[in-house]
Amino acid sequence: MGKFSNKVVWITGSSSGIGEATAHEFAREGAILILTALEADILETVAARCEELGSPKTATLPFDLSLKDQVGRLAEQAWNLFGHIDIFYNNAGISQRGSTCETEMHVIDKIMDINWFAPVIMTKVILPKMIARGGGQLVVTTSINGRFGFPLRCAYSSSKHALYGFFETVQAEYYNDNIRVTIVCPGRVQTRISFYALEKDGKQHAKMDAGQAGGCTPEQAGRKIVRAVYRKKREVLVGRKELLMVYIKRFFPGLCAKIARSIDPM
Repeated sequence: MGKFSNKVVWITGSSSGIGEATAHEFAREGAILILTALEADILETVAARCEELGSPKTATLPFDLSLKDQVGRLAEQAWNLFGHIDIFYNNAGISQRGSTCETEMHVIDKIMDINWFAPVIMTKVILPKMIARGGGQLVVTTSINGRFGFPLRCAYSSSKHALYGFFETVQAEYYNDNIRVTIVCPGRVQTRISFYALEKDGKQHAKMDAGQAGGCTPEQAGRKIVRAVYRKKREVLVGRKELLMVYIKRFFPGLCAKIARSIDPM
């Protein structure tokens, strides 16, 4: 019996990177999976692999999370697939490579729609249903850029700061209803997030940044995240030496600001 045997786990952004790696780990532990991402064909490949690894059932719900007015219906669909959801992992997100003055508002809107409004809307659908069933667990991927501002990330960093505020509030309000929240705070992980990041005009960045390429692997991240979810940890930091910035911000905020100004944001 796996640690998540027959638990229903919904993961957004599960076609690659951290989402795919955590899906594989949950599958190894016997979870029933619902996988959501933009690419339907890639999702089917991930789903097949999850079943090979031990998931008794895996369903796919491809969707574009920038369609803000439809994400509530997506959450209803996800819940109805198996009649409930035990763990809802809001992992999907999009990054940015553009200065504050130059980044166009439609780019900021899209980043906020995907990174903040979509998780909030879906959580507001799923949360009361979890409470009615006696509890559940919400997991969300933020970023160390949700702990401090960083060059070329005005919208991305803002969206990740907002996720902290929202999900910490949910935990404070519904802890006694047996709702647990795990905040995943990655630093640099070898995913394609920099490749898909939006530049100032909305074009894809279309390259792997050097800092991203030197990060920990998605598999390492996935194992650490799933362990944290199992232990119902409040927060888990994922990455390498760049995570020191979180502690520098906590104890030496002025120094953190100085370092952030000097780090190559690419």
